[in-house]
Amino acid sequence: MSDTASDLDLSAIERERTRIREAHLRPAGERPASTARGLHHTALISSDVERTVRFYQDVLGFPLTELIENRDYPGSSHFFFDIGNGNLVAFFDFPGLDVGPYAEVLGGLHHMAISVNPERWNELVQRLTDAGVPHEVHSGVSVYFRDPDGARIELIADPLGEMYGHQVL
Repeated sequence: MSDTASDLDLSAIERERTRIREAHLRPAGERPASTARGLHHTALISSDVERTVRFYQDVLGFPLTELIENRDYPGSSHFFFDIGNGNLVAFFDFPGLDVGPYAEVLGGLHHMAISVNPERWNELVQRLTDAGVPHEVHSGVSVYFRDPDGARIELIADPLGEMYGHQVL
């Protein structure tokens, strides 16, 4: 398998994307209502509960809302942060279990994009800078960085349902 896009037939990929779009994408007014109410939480793995709390609460400004025992693994914590609009990002730690470092794998997390108020976006980029967190700004509305365990996070100032000027919802 190649690591570069140079071996890809980009026109064939675009034809396939167009075929899938035409076969499955319905105009907004013709789509059925979703069976879901929203994302209750997404759960990531933390190697250090307090370090994760300090990062997500103190650097990013996402308040810790609960810290309980993980019902599925005795001694493990399950903890939650408020990311607005009734949504949560959660974490598990697994003391004594070697889960290894973060890795991008098929079926795994590529990145988590969290919507932030445009008026707070520059402040959050500055918080990352002040905390010494390496980050990259793209398109003036997205900042990408890694959390203390290596998970890739994006803070995006575009409105929910919009991405870089495109309606996605």
